[in-house]
Amino acid sequence: MARSLQGKKNQLIGLIFPTVANPFYGELINLLEEKLFNMGYKTILCNSASDREKEKNYLSMLSANKVDGIIAGAHNLEIDEYQKLNMPIISFDRSLADTIPIVSSDNYRGGYLAAEYLYQQGARQIGIVTGSQNSDSPSNDRLDGYLDYLKTRGLEPHVFKVGAISQNLTLKRIELEKLLDHENLDGIFCTDDLTALMIYNLCKERNISVPDDLKLIGYDGTAFIKDFCPYFPTIEQPIKDIASILIDLLIKRINDVDAPLDKKYVLPVRVHYPELN
Repeated sequence: MARSLQGKKNQLIGLIFPTVANPFYGELINLLEEKLFNMGYKTILCNSASDREKEKNYLSMLSANKVDGIIAGAHNLEIDEYQKLNMPIISFDRSLADTIPIVSSDNYRGGYLAAEYLYQQGARQIGIVTGSQNSDSPSNDRLDGYLDYLKTRGLEPHVFKVGAISQNLTLKRIELEKLLDHENLDGIFCTDDLTALMIYNLCKERNISVPDDLKLIGYDGTAFIKDFCPYFPTIEQPIKDIASILIDLLIKRINDVDAPLDKKYVLPVRVHYPELN
């Protein structure tokens, strides 16, 4: 019986992400689940939010259910359990362990392109609204790209850290209101589209014209943004390609635990320009 069970797969994959409420993660998870299902795999979805203990519990649960592998895009980094798990794991946009490959878009290039876009639109007091930057995440490179572009133009950076994606939205709104009411900016780069949309709506309440008074650009470029906010500029991540590579790498590791994989896989981004009326 032991010999017959050896190497047997359960056709289960664990997905650990912060939240499906964010359109980017919702779209990526949908692509992952659909492709995995067509390949004969079922998925177990775990929303970890910004809760380290919750993520640990989910890891224990996935291990107990003997999933064949895990795709993780959670925000709670440096969790020792990832190093201890003896199963294939691929990470999206997060540094989890030295042995776990990371798939991400070119975050540095995205930050550079966003600042360049705002400058080309005439903005000179260009701010960035980003997360806490406390973790060792490739997405932190968006800030570095922004800073480096401003250096090329001799401009002073204006950095505003308003918390993670899952932060209380009421508190986030208050922080963004303070930014608009007290900072003299003519351009803002938000490192995610939902924050950019929140700023856009706050501007409408204050009769601040976007883009006449304030140039604005987001980051992610989901189908939601392109379909329902076509007027909205954003840095577009190649979500379909990201999903495909995450799955291809995971299947390689499932089929061969010693399969040689690179540490990082970086995909290109582009500016999604708004549709003009």
